[in-house]
Amino acid sequence: MNKPLAGALLALLLAGATAAPAAASTPQETVAQATTPTARTQAPAAQAAAAVDFAGTVALSNCSGSLVRAPGSLPSDPALVLSNGHCLETGFPAAGEVIKDQRSSRSFSLLNSAGTKVATLRASKIAYATMTDTDMSVYQVTKTYAQIQSQYGISPLTLNDAHPVQGTSIKVVSGYWKRIYSCDIDGFAYRLKEGSWTWKDSVRYTSSCNTIGGTSGSPVIDTATGKVVAVNNTGNESGESCTVNNPCEVDQNGTVTVRQGINYAQQTYTLVPCIGPGNVIDLNRAGCLLPKP
Repeated sequence: MNKPLAGALLALLLAGATAAPAAASTPQETVAQATTPTARTQAPAAQAAAAVDFAGTVALSNCSGSLVRAPGSLPSDPALVLSNGHCLETGFPAAGEVIKDQRSSRSFSLLNSAGTKVATLRASKIAYATMTDTDMSVYQVTKTYAQIQSQYGISPLTLNDAHPVQGTSIKVVSGYWKRIYSCDIDGFAYRLKEGSWTWKDSVRYTSSCNTIGGTSGSPVIDTATGKVVAVNNTGNESGESCTVNNPCEVDQNGTVTVRQGINYAQQTYTLVPCIGPGNVIDLNRAGCLLPKP
């Protein structure tokens, strides 16, 4: 998982990095059987690119994240911050564990378009978090979108409510490192297994999104719409199969594929049907398929 543990920081020091880390080596691929991942609908013809910068992203103590809204969220609603389940201050949720409405006072550094911190937001609770089927945490903060806009001039990013498509141009925006990665959606992993966790229909990046520790929880933004389509969470670091920091893909037939150096994200359109009036996470809403406690 892309967490900024000591190993990630040490790697940067050993590489002599001062700002941006060195690019990953050319990905190597090993396949249990020759197989081609099932392709989704190809991306539509190129559209005018939306401006993508750091505005609305946040830095956590150990990860990245973003201030987000559902398409139906109101300015008066308490604001939500999106990150990974494995970025929780309480540690990694176990496989099968779902956290709902758990009290939290976690702080988030809110960034402007230049990546400069403009405010500290404070959580009131963990509205939802899990590492089952997806790797997602959603915090509710103590201010509304309107208050944040009025006081700091920052608007939230909007969650896309549709499944992304293969070939889409994306940017992964890390508030922790204040770095933006640009690539395309290469395809989708039917199942992505890492250690004891399994994630469904994960986004696979092309190799230029060589994300590192600390980028976990970064919003994955469709450059044509400016909307969030996924949350960055992991990558295969050393070519191992299905171990921690070395996720493997498993297709419908059980065939295992390992793609060393390739990184992944979890789709976020699945969250949208679960956000009810007042930005309440309601797992019983029609169309909400997120795991329940």
